[in-house]
Amino acid sequence: MINDHQYVADLHIHLGQTASNRPVKITAARTLTLENIIDYARTVKGIDIIGVIDCHVPEVLEGLKHSIESGEAYEWKGGGIRFPDVTLILGTEIEVYDEESLGPVHVLAYTPTWNAMMELSSWMGSRMKNPTLSSQRLYETSIVLQQKVKELGGLFIPAHAFTPFKGVYGKGVKQSMGEIFDLALIDGIELGLSADTSMADQVEELHHFPFLSNSDAHSLEKLAREYQILHLYEPSFQAFQSALRDKDKCSIVANYGLNPYLGKYYETTCAQCRTPMKGSACETCGSSKVVKGVSERLTELATASENNGKQRPPYVHQIPLEFIPKVGKRTLVRLREAFGTDMDILHQATFEQLCDVIPNHIAEAIVIAREGKATIKRGGGGHYGKMIGTE
Repeated sequence: MINDHQYVADLHIHLGQTASNRPVKITAARTLTLENIIDYARTVKGIDIIGVIDCHVPEVLEGLKHSIESGEAYEWKGGGIRFPDVTLILGTEIEVYDEESLGPVHVLAYTPTWNAMMELSSWMGSRMKNPTLSSQRLYETSIVLQQKVKELGGLFIPAHAFTPFKGVYGKGVKQSMGEIFDLALIDGIELGLSADTSMADQVEELHHFPFLSNSDAHSLEKLAREYQILHLYEPSFQAFQSALRDKDKCSIVANYGLNPYLGKYYETTCAQCRTPMKGSACETCGSSKVVKGVSERLTELATASENNGKQRPPYVHQIPLEFIPKVGKRTLVRLREAFGTDMDILHQATFEQLCDVIPNHIAEAIVIAREGKATIKRGGGGHYGKMIGTE
């Protein structure tokens, strides 16, 4: 917890495997078990609320049921499952591909209770080829899925909305989410690692939706590379829902995310040789195969220069510790031993305190990154950008 009633929330975390070592997210690290995620969030990252988006898997649900029955955890009255110092919001990532869609799209659905996720899991299980895995194709229309999520008291949020692969704007529609979704049944928009608030607010139809910044973690170290700080009366599902609606004195205080330049899909690049591209053919290799960047796609979608309606919380560009040059595994261990969690290092430790633990030039790099003064080589084509110096 940052301070009274302010909670760090990362709501897009994958499972690599179940307790019996069966794979869930094929591309995720096998160390991403639910037990490890809860422990790492609490002791290393300083996250108060986690959204695990593979909770539809039957074995995961059985494990959660056992945790509740054994007293290891309990269901919060306002929704969510409470472990010591961490609230789990039950979520699932789903792939939809309507006839109206230009391509497959990923969405996130969250339910308030174990029973609701169990019902959603059973409903999806008859509409999926392999419901034991993550991010599977649902053979049902997007709007019917939205209606089912709402029937269960859940939240529906398009995932990494602008990315060229599986993002609703990047892959699924020509101009509007209304081409495949019921806009009235959308609770928020996940920006993804290559976009921030100012970029997304170029799209006028998004002005009335809250924005979420989540890690989409495929390893333990990737937890909280993006997150939000929420002001809540308690760390529960209902309070989070109220924060999305700016009700009951609950709100999103701030979004913390990568500088979009660091994202894997910020810049348009050649799919063949990864050279940044402008035009129809790569000047380096001549290929016409393109991975369109989020920045270019948002320029195409732009219908407004700024949001003149909804007051947005600040979006703070943050460079995760592992992105900072010279911050290797040993340095991370020393920092965490000295200051506690990554939240303490990123938000609280002064330059002088950092210098007591690590070399001055590394401490300076951390402070420069914190203050948004780093020079960054832009990412694109599926490859992250890099911090290469100072402005």
